[in-house]
Amino acid sequence: MAVIGFIGLGHMGGPMSANLVGAGHTVQGYDLIPAALEAAARRGVTTVGSVAEAVTGAEAVITMLPSGKHVLECYDEVLAAAEPGALLIDSSTVDVADAREAHERAEKAGFGSIDAPVSGGTAGAEAGTLTFMVGGSEEDFRRAEPLLEPMARKVVHCGGPGNGQVTKMCNNLILGASMVAVSEAFVLGERLGLSHQALYDVASISTGQCWALTTNCPVPDLVETSRANHDYEPGFAASLMLKDLRLASSAAEQSGTDIQIGRLATELYRRFTEEGGGDLDFGAIIKSIREHSGA
Repeated sequence: MAVIGFIGLGHMGGPMSANLVGAGHTVQGYDLIPAALEAAARRGVTTVGSVAEAVTGAEAVITMLPSGKHVLECYDEVLAAAEPGALLIDSSTVDVADAREAHERAEKAGFGSIDAPVSGGTAGAEAGTLTFMVGGSEEDFRRAEPLLEPMARKVVHCGGPGNGQVTKMCNNLILGASMVAVSEAFVLGERLGLSHQALYDVASISTGQCWALTTNCPVPDLVETSRANHDYEPGFAASLMLKDLRLASSAAEQSGTDIQIGRLATELYRRFTEEGGGDLDFGAIIKSIREHSGA
């Protein structure tokens, strides 16, 4: 079993670190928020008062932070205090350029590193069923794999540095656009007199079938796992979807890729968050579509 430093014990990092403890690892956790530290301590994490304390004696360091800026600032402290040979694992969702800069800084300081963003939301973090999309060398991936497995249903090596973030960004581009399309279809159907059940019964077994329909349907009482059944309490908040779509739009601009549907989905989620929907599940975008559909 390993000693693991874990920095960022929020809605995702808290349960992820607890699953590592459940697998027998010693986890030294740090977060700026006292309540997050208290919750992690109740789950068996050894909480500490600084980044330096979290990484002292740790064979691996996992970061789960809000943005690339936070990751790079944190790495200034991590690289100064981490044990020689420690593996750095960043599971934040950040810009590809920031992820690759983090890799470069780690390599120059003599550390192995991977970018390993996740899919599965808070429910997957709690259940230990996340999908990890890993960018980095084959050697570092193999080192990280047994540490990620207690938190995961699937761990996929996606290629070199930054490719984990590329994969996450492309996946959520598909997810955000498909949720908009599913929501528009239900609103169109209801305005033309079609029942939600009839549309679901056909689309769920036909060519319109997708995860946004059959697992997180934006209409309540059709799918047991949908957050719509719980007043859109977020499994994956609309504000986080907007963040990921903006990352995709930025990467598309930098690479000269024409993603018109992606840009439109970004605009629709921007509008929804500005209307106050950012803290709701991303499937609640259907509310905005209804409101803007006229009388």
